[in-house]
Amino acid sequence: MIQMSRGKIFLILAVCFYGVFYSAPNFMSNDARQWAVDSLPEWAPKKTVNLGLDLRGGAHLLYEVDMDKVFAERSDVLAQDITEIIREKKFKKKSVTSIERGAHASMEVLEEVLDVKAALRKSNAGLLFTTDADGLGFSVQMGEDYIEEIRDQTIAQVIEVVRRRIDELGTTEPAIARQGERRVVIQVPGADSAQLRELVGKTAKMGFHLVGKDQARKKITELSLPMTEEPAQKINVERRVMISGEMLTKAQPSFDQNGQAVVSFGLNAVGARKFCDISRKNVGTRFAIVLDKEVISAPVIREAICGGQGQISGDFDVQEANNLALLLRAGALPADLKVVEERTVGPSLGADSVAAGKTASMIGLALVLVFMFVSYGTFGLMANVALAVNVTLILALLSSIQATLTLPGIAGIVLTVGMAVDANVLIFERIREEIAAGRTALSAIDIGYSKAMSTIIDSNLTTLIAAIILFSFGTGPIKGFSVTLGIGIMTSMFSAIMVTRMMVVVWIKKNKVKTLPI
Repeated sequence: MIQMSRGKIFLILAVCFYGVFYSAPNFMSNDARQWAVDSLPEWAPKKTVNLGLDLRGGAHLLYEVDMDKVFAERSDVLAQDITEIIREKKFKKKSVTSIERGAHASMEVLEEVLDVKAALRKSNAGLLFTTDADGLGFSVQMGEDYIEEIRDQTIAQVIEVVRRRIDELGTTEPAIARQGERRVVIQVPGADSAQLRELVGKTAKMGFHLVGKDQARKKITELSLPMTEEPAQKINVERRVMISGEMLTKAQPSFDQNGQAVVSFGLNAVGARKFCDISRKNVGTRFAIVLDKEVISAPVIREAICGGQGQISGDFDVQEANNLALLLRAGALPADLKVVEERTVGPSLGADSVAAGKTASMIGLALVLVFMFVSYGTFGLMANVALAVNVTLILALLSSIQATLTLPGIAGIVLTVGMAVDANVLIFERIREEIAAGRTALSAIDIGYSKAMSTIIDSNLTTLIAAIILFSFGTGPIKGFSVTLGIGIMTSMFSAIMVTRMMVVVWIKKNKVKTLPI
């Protein structure tokens, strides 16, 4: 016989209460929502559905990664590796130079050439070797697999660094994806394109260099770099990086004793030890802090600094100090980025899309409600209440997990509204058939729910599998559609089966019916 335990009824009501409670912020005005944020306790729901770029507006940037520079740097590293091998083995060389996507070495002894090539093959897989006609020189170049591996690693690292930088802004659900061989597309809802370009475009390679003692003459071991505050003024610094940005463990904006905005940083154990040794040996010498080939500060070392802590000052305002700290925390980009395309999606377009989506949802919902009531009477009214619960559950889940709602996502919700009553239609039609076959009201309901269950599960499961596949392999709008479709399928299964069954059980027990108005 059809029945439901009191515990199950309480559990269903608790889930329904969750849907209403956590979807409520979406129906509040901005003032009411702000009051809720300020006045209600931490556990109270305050989040609304996170709107995507096409609904909320925001920035769209397409960057091209300077892969030519990446390969040129790898060629220099390859030449340095050859030089290091020759130095370790105490061989004699004529010259070692970098060439396009590789390096060339010229030596004096044939056996030594073979040894160097063997050492290179052992430490660098994927390199192609060509021996000079006299046998005393050779060229080594990157193979296609090696080039592809470098390209994939660089793009992946760019995406990861960009994602960390954008996440520091507190912006939710940025869309960052590879496009082609050397391009990265970035879409951030609610972001300003100028601020985003400033944040993403900086390479943020930081290093600490000793300043040259003779500024009138630049040595071969020094670089002449501009000052950030006065680009026309240049300063000579040692080429060798004494402490690199990779040794930073933290970077936070703060203020010095004079109230000037600075960036406080901490170093790891290796960096702290090196910083202590260098500062102890170079008291009275200027120490340049270089960011992206610009000297942002060059203070004099007054005493040994051995705590692994320090400050970067450079006449920053609060926003500049915050941005610099953000960049240092996120890490350096492995390559320069060039803006290929920049678009700003206005919030007015998003507002129009939201309004159109609301209209479509309301029309679809109204038509389904009327159809169910006309077709099934009291049972149709119960299905309509379950449908309303389903919509609140979708909004509550989207708000809770902060999944991004896009324009295709609204289409997924509209589709879900239509699909949500499918299970009830199957159950109610099966009940009608059982009544026509002469069964009693309770027996018809019991058989209707039990026999229709396998069909309901099969149909919804196949649609859920399709939604999962779309989410796994799709990007952007496809993901938005699959998220709302998948959530809608799960909530509609609950509302159509559990909520309507609870209402039917309560109604039958209260009214002790013997005939069904269906």
